[in-house]
Amino acid sequence: MAVADIAAAEQLMEKRADLFLKVRTPGDFERARKEQKLGIIYSFESANMLEDKIERIELFRGLGVRVMQLSYNRRTPFGAGCLDNETEGLTELGRKAIAKMNEIGVALDLSHSNTKTTAEGIAVSTKPPLITHAGCRAVYMHPRNKEDRELKALADKGGVVGIYMLPYIAASPKQPMLEDYMKHLDHALKICGEDHVGVGSDVPFFQVDDSDLEEMKKATEKRKADGIAAPGEDRPTYIPDLNTPRKMELVADALLKRGQKSGVVEKILGDNFKRVFGEIWTV
Repeated sequence: MAVADIAAAEQLMEKRADLFLKVRTPGDFERARKEQKLGIIYSFESANMLEDKIERIELFRGLGVRVMQLSYNRRTPFGAGCLDNETEGLTELGRKAIAKMNEIGVALDLSHSNTKTTAEGIAVSTKPPLITHAGCRAVYMHPRNKEDRELKALADKGGVVGIYMLPYIAASPKQPMLEDYMKHLDHALKICGEDHVGVGSDVPFFQVDDSDLEEMKKATEKRKADGIAAPGEDRPTYIPDLNTPRKMELVADALLKRGQKSGVVEKILGDNFKRVFGEIWTV
């Protein structure tokens, strides 16, 4: 299934080479900018396709996958997910998987890991680890959000955390707004520093309309039935006052209004992730 999905993405980019550019190396970011194309990074949010086979990490890197997680919301042979208990952590196989990722230039993403797996993953990684999309537990307590100590440890290792635009940044039944989002972004900057925070939106590029909201509702019901839905997953996965393809500009404006310098804003909007990918992918 994973190979078929990669093949489908490859076909799409071949057909629409005027729009898309596959990002495999640090230099591809600048190439995408110059050619005014959307850069696509292959990332595994789930580890199911790896099963318990370390050698598949290298196989999928050969197919262009540059970011991998150890778990989604539930445990895998590599470690515990954020919806598991907090007592289980990184497994011995998980340690070997991280070592292989470090060796061959695949970014370790701990977004969906539980607290113990996140902490242990950060500790054992020799390359900067990532949390590509999460929030801050100090702002709102939720299993998908991260403790200050993990955020600080991530920054100390040179990593980057991306703050997401999901409902888990505020308590249900409230639909979070830009102001809620900025509380998490501000807190992450306070804990991690300007070189270690980015935007990990995890929401559609396009403007969400009524038909999209209906599809989101159906997807949520299926996730609940499959047992992978997170607490508070009872609201659409978007922020109403960021419901535009220009959402990054609105975040930039909010940062500038808070007194952040333009150079810091550029780091948050992409330069930090660009820098850290360059460090991780270079082997």
